Amino acid sequence: MIKRSHTCGELSENSVGKNVSLNGWISKTRNLGSLIFIDLRDRYGKTQIVFSEESNKQNFDIAKSLGLEDVIGIRGMVVRRPNEAINKDMLTGKIDVEVEGLVVYNESKPPPFDINNRDSSMEENRLKFRYLELRTAELQRNMLVRHQASLHVRNFFSEKDFLEIETPILMKSTPEGARDFVVPSRIHKGRFYALPQSPQTYKQLLMVSGMDKYFQIVKCFRDEDFRADRQPEFTQIDIEMSFVDQEEIIALGTSLIKSLWSKILDVDLPEKFLELTYRECIDMYGSDKPDLRFDMKLFDFSDYVNSSDFKTFKEILKNKGLVKALVCPNSQNYSRKVIDQLTDYLKRYHKAKGLAWMKYEGGKLDGGISKFFPDDIQKKIVDDQSVDENSIIFIIGDIPSVVNKALGALRLELGSRENLINKSDWCPLWVTDFPLVEWDESSGRWHALHHPFTSPHSGDSEMLNQDPGRVRSLAYDIVMNGYELGGGSIRIHDSKQQANIFKLLGISDDEAKEKFGFLMNAFSYGAPPHGGMAFGFDRIVMLLLGSTQIRDVIAFPKTTSATSLMDNSPSKINDEQLKELSLQIK
Repeated sequence: MIKRSHTCGELSENSVGKNVSLNGWISKTRNLGSLIFIDLRDRYGKTQIVFSEESNKQNFDIAKSLGLEDVIGIRGMVVRRPNEAINKDMLTGKIDVEVEGLVVYNESKPPPFDINNRDSSMEENRLKFRYLELRTAELQRNMLVRHQASLHVRNFFSEKDFLEIETPILMKSTPEGARDFVVPSRIHKGRFYALPQSPQTYKQLLMVSGMDKYFQIVKCFRDEDFRADRQPEFTQIDIEMSFVDQEEIIALGTSLIKSLWSKILDVDLPEKFLELTYRECIDMYGSDKPDLRFDMKLFDFSDYVNSSDFKTFKEILKNKGLVKALVCPNSQNYSRKVIDQLTDYLKRYHKAKGLAWMKYEGGKLDGGISKFFPDDIQKKIVDDQSVDENSIIFIIGDIPSVVNKALGALRLELGSRENLINKSDWCPLWVTDFPLVEWDESSGRWHALHHPFTSPHSGDSEMLNQDPGRVRSLAYDIVMNGYELGGGSIRIHDSKQQANIFKLLGISDDEAKEKFGFLMNAFSYGAPPHGGMAFGFDRIVMLLLGSTQIRDVIAFPKTTSATSLMDNSPSKINDEQLKELSLQIK
């Protein structure tokens, strides 16, 4: 084997005249008769190497038979390229290496797609050959940025006196929220471990243990429906601290994100991030993770409806529903056909029953449902909402959850259609005062919006028994450009208050003891006030790289159906394994 003296990305004019040795993959080859030029690639870059028939016919003859992605090692002399041959797009574009020695380590079959052009193949094919896709310049850069971000996170917390402590991967199943992935025990027949959805209970136990500043970059697992920015196994930056309040954790989270954006992107984020309450986000943007890069706010349309002749919306309001609207520019872009397409989209994906509209053109509202609104009400709408000429107002009426969700989705769609989003902007946001619980119609009981250990807002504790839906929690999310980067809460550290929350959530004493008895027992030995949060590391890296696809930042990801096309997992196991585990497939 040839021991490399340099990588394929570091040679320059300063190297001219040096004898060097390189190892790598053949990225490109050109046979010009008596000369063969090859781009040799490793993860650091490319170097053009030259085989001359005149100087070494044996190596030249071997080079003629070499193909793309063959793995070779070479020794040779660095020479300066002629001015007309300089490649300004390559870091090594001013030099060549004239080959004097050659070793062929491995020949490659014709690759199933062009490694130099990631878009030369459909994603399904690339995922099947993921180890080849990882050779592409884009994914190699992604893995480098992921490494740099991971290293920075560890240094950031270590410098602030946090301890990195690993927590178990095989744990007790405590299904609250998403479904657990479960692991059968061979030794303990009929019993199961769970893979952690997060290290939530363990990090709270570490606070009881006196480890007052904990962090971990940790794998988590959730058996849930998938989408572009979600995977069945994912990585999070997990933190927990004792004797802290919400403001301190928000300040720490702000500092972490600021430092990451500065380190990786050389971008200075604001010293203090904007803070909005959950209610403000829902009211103005229809989402608890709004994209603030464009200013298209929702507004209540109820007063205008009550002064109109539009009976459909009046009936919705009478039944405690909600009617809201937003204003979009460039009304000429919204023909009946386009509006019908938007309506179908909202019906199919967001449960809206319809999409009403009015256009403001020629100094008046026209079309859609405008005929149901008297002239004075039309003028009031235009004046109140500062509606510009050639704008269109979209209105939805339904139950509040449908209205907000549908209009929030429509807002994002319109922002994209109208190119209102500046892709170079960064708009971080903290969302606070989440509801503690939400009512679940299917089960007929209250569910924790985050998890059952979230502390209620001290000012709302009296409403716990009378009106739980109005109780705010000491929970907070950090959002960037429409993506949730992380979230957390101040935890309940008092066993009596925790018992009351379990009761509110319909968790019986026996069930609480079975699921969380070990944690409650630990609290009885002196639990400090504590809180923390978790950041979605994959999602952070995705944003840092300007990607919209989380699979691009994970070395070996799953598809949206939670399968691996490369190794065909999940796969069946044989009868002998099933027998050992006391399992039977039905």
